[in-house]
Amino acid sequence: KDPNLLRQLDYSVLQQCMHCGMCLPTCPTYTETKLERNSPRGRIAWMRAIADGEAEVNKAFADEMYYCLGCLACETACPAGVDYAHMFEDARAEIERVDAVGPGQRVFWRWLAVKTIFMHPRLLRLTGRMLWMYQVLGLQRLIRRSGLVKLLPKRLGELETQTPQIKKRFSLDLFKEREIAVGAERYTVGFLTGCIQDLAFSDVNADTVTVLKAAGCSVETPAYQGCCGSLHAHNGEPELARKLARGLIDLFPLERLDAVITNAGGCGSHLKHFGRLLADDPAYAERAHLWDQKCRDIHEWLDQIGFEVEPIAGTTETMTYHDSCHLCHGQGVKQQPRKLLRKLKGEQLVELPESDWCCGSAGIYNITQPEQAGKLLERKVANLKKTGASCVATANPGCHLQLENGLRGSGVSMEVKHPMTLLAESIRAGAIVSCRENLTTKK
Repeated sequence: KDPNLLRQLDYSVLQQCMHCGMCLPTCPTYTETKLERNSPRGRIAWMRAIADGEAEVNKAFADEMYYCLGCLACETACPAGVDYAHMFEDARAEIERVDAVGPGQRVFWRWLAVKTIFMHPRLLRLTGRMLWMYQVLGLQRLIRRSGLVKLLPKRLGELETQTPQIKKRFSLDLFKEREIAVGAERYTVGFLTGCIQDLAFSDVNADTVTVLKAAGCSVETPAYQGCCGSLHAHNGEPELARKLARGLIDLFPLERLDAVITNAGGCGSHLKHFGRLLADDPAYAERAHLWDQKCRDIHEWLDQIGFEVEPIAGTTETMTYHDSCHLCHGQGVKQQPRKLLRKLKGEQLVELPESDWCCGSAGIYNITQPEQAGKLLERKVANLKKTGASCVATANPGCHLQLENGLRGSGVSMEVKHPMTLLAESIRAGAIVSCRENLTTKK
């Protein structure tokens, strides 16, 4: 069997691309350079040449595939239904298999983050606790104000400036492993706390549980959940992604759950494809398929069970909504968040120009490609200014942090909140919640 992953790829997947060019105006990198190789069509042609044995996986190919954001806007635009995500992941995995990037500091940072910290949930939380102490003791403020951060190695300095504000308490310090539905129990769901979501946005997780309970869902949240593996799958480590997927599947009693809920757009796009990831694993293939059937984004789930909210009279301040790329393009969840926000805000919800254009976060893209990420963030902030909104809602931790950094750096006074936080605030303020009966969601 040829070890080259692109040559192993089902050739019909590579042939899906008709080279029509409809993806070109949706691709942030092609729009920036106008170079064919920086487009989805150009990248697919290069992958096909490798599959045909006409080209090799080299550093030039590696640089191109890591210049791609993986935002999947091309998939939304494609009339042929090209599975770019599949090819993109296999291309990066092949790059790492043959070590096409070569030596450098990158090797150490991949080992530390991808292969070590994010592989062990207890170590990840320990790292989070150390970062919290670094922040609350004032060391971060001291280092930044003194300019010492400029003396750090370039990559470490970039990481420091991107450090999220870590919460004092993580998810299961805020709610129990089993939370009972408010009123009649209509569903039982599992809840995924995530990695960065748990460390930096545990309050969003608590808000999500509040909303689920109000919607008649009892919520089961297993302790010490590992990373979902999206970081690994998107960065050329499929075996590590499979290991993490097995770990998550083992934690959840899938047979008696109506759904497994995620509230992070980037994670959700990966979480819904465990079936493909573990298709060749005889011990997990069947349960991975069941996982895919039950995994739901929180907005998608609330819409499916007929969630309704009647907010109390409140502020007339306007707000807007930024689409997480992997929520709208990767999962096709675009209208459901807007439906919920319109119930809360009505005409105060202002549509964001280019709402589904990538903000530049794209996993760790803002660290690996800071220049291009910065250009995308500037474009996003400019569009946010046009709305005149006082708050922007978004449903992905990477987007949340990226928008906060961009708004703060531009001196724009605009809050960034998860839609579940807005819903939970409304519920706590006395909003009336109901769900129309939908028997198709029952076990």
